[in-house]
Amino acid sequence: MHNQLTPQLLEQFLKKCRWFAGKAREIVDCSIDESLQFRDAWICIVVVTYKEGDKEYYQLPLSFQNDVPNDLPEQGLVAALPEGYLIDAIYTDQFRRDLYEHMYNAEEASAANSALTFRKGKGLDDQDQPGQIPSKVLPVDSSNSAMIFGENYFFKLYRKLFQETNPEVELVEFITQNSPFRQIPAFCGSITWQRPDVPDITLGMMQRKVDAQKDNWSTTGEYIDEFMHGVPLEVFSIKENLFEQVALLGRRTAEMHLALYAPDADEAFAPEPFTDEYRQFLLKRMTHLIESRFNLLNDRFDQLPPETQEMATRFRDSRKLIEDFARGILERPIESLRIRIHGDYHLGQVLSSENDFIIIDFEGEPEASITDRKVKHSPLKDVSGMLRSYHYAVSSKLFDNTETEGIDPQRLQRITSRWYSLMKSTYFDAYLETFGWPHPVFKSRAEVNYLMLYYLLEKAVYELGYELSYRPDWVKIPLKGIVDVLQEIEMLNG
Repeated sequence: MHNQLTPQLLEQFLKKCRWFAGKAREIVDCSIDESLQFRDAWICIVVVTYKEGDKEYYQLPLSFQNDVPNDLPEQGLVAALPEGYLIDAIYTDQFRRDLYEHMYNAEEASAANSALTFRKGKGLDDQDQPGQIPSKVLPVDSSNSAMIFGENYFFKLYRKLFQETNPEVELVEFITQNSPFRQIPAFCGSITWQRPDVPDITLGMMQRKVDAQKDNWSTTGEYIDEFMHGVPLEVFSIKENLFEQVALLGRRTAEMHLALYAPDADEAFAPEPFTDEYRQFLLKRMTHLIESRFNLLNDRFDQLPPETQEMATRFRDSRKLIEDFARGILERPIESLRIRIHGDYHLGQVLSSENDFIIIDFEGEPEASITDRKVKHSPLKDVSGMLRSYHYAVSSKLFDNTETEGIDPQRLQRITSRWYSLMKSTYFDAYLETFGWPHPVFKSRAEVNYLMLYYLLEKAVYELGYELSYRPDWVKIPLKGIVDVLQEIEMLNG
């Protein structure tokens, strides 16, 4: 039946789906590239060709029904055919039962030269047998589709597909199966599409469901709200509990990285040195970021507020210093090691749960290719991402709030810097203490300090591009991060 889906019908369906990323692009063609029968359904790969840019591939499970289910949402109906209806199979109880049963039994569904391989992880309890687990699709506005099985399991069906295994599945499975670290939703299983002579494609992953009401961006924001009430009264007061929470997150971050430090692992996870190839990778990325951000800043400079222009000028005048610092990565002796990391680590990726933290979403930097997301870095790259997130948390509150409207911007900047400095030292000290010293990943404190500056600068320059394009009032936040790093670089240079 799915062979009757014309390009027009497919395009109409895709454009009403929340998970389809190509709505704003001109579509030249879309068709089913491959399909594999799975019990009474088909799992299809849809290829979308655009007038400009690369093709994209999407997963579409299909089920034929004689009638439209009463509770089917709009995005669940793929096409009405003369014989009946094609619907997105995730909205059928049977398809979800089949998924769970195959995951539970670690079965394979094969046809011709391809197969769906189901892996079972430690997080899947043998007592939760097939046939006893109710399921439902979550109505989330996301780039993937989410399902709940029973009380314990969360299943993510990846919609946009890549010709490589998903880094999130690799990382979550590795941590769950090979370490005692339990502050992530445990790996319960995955589905991959295996074909001869081509890389496997990850179709979905099941994890333990986490009951958490807030992410740590929201929780930290509440602490800052309390802190902010004292700012107009010239009272600088931080509750002790916030320091405890920040230190705990530092420890949990270190434990996550220790779980990913695996000297005896295979090539995909074994630690690596700072090779010439990796150093060139870092320099190329930094050089590209610097060039694009300078061009964008020059175009938007006149639109910036005076206090922001002052920091922007400092950034522009320091271009040679920044470029010299970036090139130093090629020759500086570095004996520290690189490992797989989270890759997109910030307060929004940490859930507050039972007075502790659960770390989620290991897919990596959204704008990076899958290959680049699997590159091993110093774990300090994750650390720098979290520190920049703390800086954003306090800056966005103090600079964009009616309670602080009448306060001199320079004073607000000082208050922001003081709060951030306290959180930074609390988090980082707890992180290094938990990691242990010395450690092969961090050869010396001098290397740690240098690499932290490098990753902090890279992150802040990356952020600058987004703010210049979408939130001009927030440009001061990454610029302040850049200026702070520049001051430390100047101190290093004597």
